[in-house]
Amino acid sequence: MSNIAQTPWPELPTAAWRDSYATLHLWTQIVGKIRLTKAPWLNHSWHVTLYVTPRGLTTSPVPDGTRTFQVDFDFIDHVLRISTSDGAQRQFALPGQSVASFYAATMAALAELGIAAAIDEMPNELPDPIPFPQDTVHASYDPEAVGRFLQILVNCDRIFKQFRTGFLGKASPVHFFWGSFDLAVTRFSGRRAPRHPGGVPNLPDAVAHEAYSHEVSSAGFWPGSGAIDYPAFYCYAYPEPAGFRATRVRPDAAFFSEALGEFVLPYDAVRTAADPDRALLDFLQTTYEAAANAAKWDRDALECATGRPGVVRQI
Repeated sequence: MSNIAQTPWPELPTAAWRDSYATLHLWTQIVGKIRLTKAPWLNHSWHVTLYVTPRGLTTSPVPDGTRTFQVDFDFIDHVLRISTSDGAQRQFALPGQSVASFYAATMAALAELGIAAAIDEMPNELPDPIPFPQDTVHASYDPEAVGRFLQILVNCDRIFKQFRTGFLGKASPVHFFWGSFDLAVTRFSGRRAPRHPGGVPNLPDAVAHEAYSHEVSSAGFWPGSGAIDYPAFYCYAYPEPAGFRATRVRPDAAFFSEALGEFVLPYDAVRTAADPDRALLDFLQTTYEAAANAAKWDRDALECATGRPGVVRQI
């Protein structure tokens, strides 16, 4: 991991880690569903997400009666760790696990800690899902590739959080959605949105209706699949306002994907830029402005200067 850490934006060739990516996606769904079963519903499904840590991904504290527990993916030591507020802990190694064995080990560890958590065993938002206890097909874990993915997540989280400080309106945390396997941050205009049509594979329409109940501009990082089979940054608006997709955004490598209905910036264009942080911030800002201007958001009321460490925002 030390060599990777010297490169804030390392390469992440899709073909080289495709199998590990697929396995890890399903593991995060298992852990995310544990949080889903225990945490009270929070608007836009924010109660189910994972968060980036210096070592991987975490549920953050999850309620279990009068105590809490936390599940952490440690992508440096390559273990799954479950800790409780009464001092108990269990962990097991990630390499060598299939989805089925990971599911069994996770549920066994929870049971040993006295945590009851029965989850829906069918994966969400994926075609041709295999129930977790039956999935011995996905069983790959490349520690080096996962370490690269961690480094990208850490730096995306850092830049997304900086971008988030320039908005006074309602905004999501920077959080990781295990259904779609992307790190996202979302801004809201404050206005209601038309009812979402639903139709997301293996996701109840009621969840999509609630998630998109209000007008948004949402951006994030995604390792890619399907039409965009490479790691990329994205931004979309819901509902999409007239003129949004025709807007010129920065940097020049960004484009509007008709297949996804989103602006896309290939990760490699950021990684190889003279100033990767600036390239990513330009994409986040200009795609947000494309949405806000096209939909006529009240930008004067919603925006502020980007935050600086230790400096109080001027009123």
